[in-house]
Amino acid sequence: MTTRKKVLATLALSTLGLVSFRAASDSERYFEIAKNLDIFATLFKEVNTYYVDEITPGKLVKTGIDGMLKSLDPYTNYIPEDDIEDFRTMTTGQYGGIGAAVEKRNGKAVVRSAYEGYPAQKAGLLPGDEILTINNINVDKKNNDDIRKLLKGQAQSVVKLVVTRYGQDKPVEVNITRDKIQVDNVPYYGMLTNDIGYFQLSYFTVDAGREVRNAVTKLKEKGAKKIVFDIRDNPGGLLNEAVNISNLFVDKGLDVVSTKGKVTEWNKTYKALDVPLDTQIPLAIITSNRSASASEIVSGVLQDYDRAVLVGERTFGKGLVQATRPLSYNSQLKVTTAKYY
Repeated sequence: MTTRKKVLATLALSTLGLVSFRAASDSERYFEIAKNLDIFATLFKEVNTYYVDEITPGKLVKTGIDGMLKSLDPYTNYIPEDDIEDFRTMTTGQYGGIGAAVEKRNGKAVVRSAYEGYPAQKAGLLPGDEILTINNINVDKKNNDDIRKLLKGQAQSVVKLVVTRYGQDKPVEVNITRDKIQVDNVPYYGMLTNDIGYFQLSYFTVDAGREVRNAVTKLKEKGAKKIVFDIRDNPGGLLNEAVNISNLFVDKGLDVVSTKGKVTEWNKTYKALDVPLDTQIPLAIITSNRSASASEIVSGVLQDYDRAVLVGERTFGKGLVQATRPLSYNSQLKVTTAKYY
């Protein structure tokens, strides 16, 4: 056998060995998964049969799932069917509800504000009203999340509130027809001085980039020569919207962010693909320790390209990207798929 043939044979055997190793490794991995699922199933059956008190199977399984995912990172979560609507609100900014902010104060559910033009205001609900019941359910022992879930529902459905109101001796019944509520990504923009504009970005849901573009355009029309960009307490959201907002202030073609994950399709570099809105106007970005994820992408990009100065607190530090995967029975998995750089 010639030297060349020996080398080729050696390479072929090495490749076969590597393939065999990978096949064996994958086989062992799948066996380990199957084994542990079998253990879990038999364990659950025994607990359900012999545990001294009555158990709720769904609740017990969810506790186990939550514990498993919590060991990975805080952002990989199981979303049961009952919570899907809340999750959609985080990404779309839309939900069926009454259009009011309600929070617990000293143990009481108090209306903080009723948004102008939305069902709560139209039905006569007032800031300061104390909610006693929602659809005949007493809310004394309910937390903020419980109350929000009770107030949300399908558009055109009716929710009945009983409230106490300052200046009235008896409780007041308020019937509100729910509607589709759109949460603004930019809840406020305006002029601080004759030449300094200000806008607040609270979320990165669908259309966040369009709303920022609109706010900046309107501020410039009012004479803004400098802009304060407030992303304090913004928890993040859609990666594409972070790219779109960054693109408003940096030149077309520049790299915005890169992601890298276990699956090849998540290894990607996002660029500024559109003509920018303004690459010259000075920006000051205000951050807090709860500005996270997409907020950190935007603030980091604009700082790196010398388009903005950052003021405020150190940001949260969440350099992770999540995606959702469909599961059985209309549930979903929100899983960390990549890190961004």
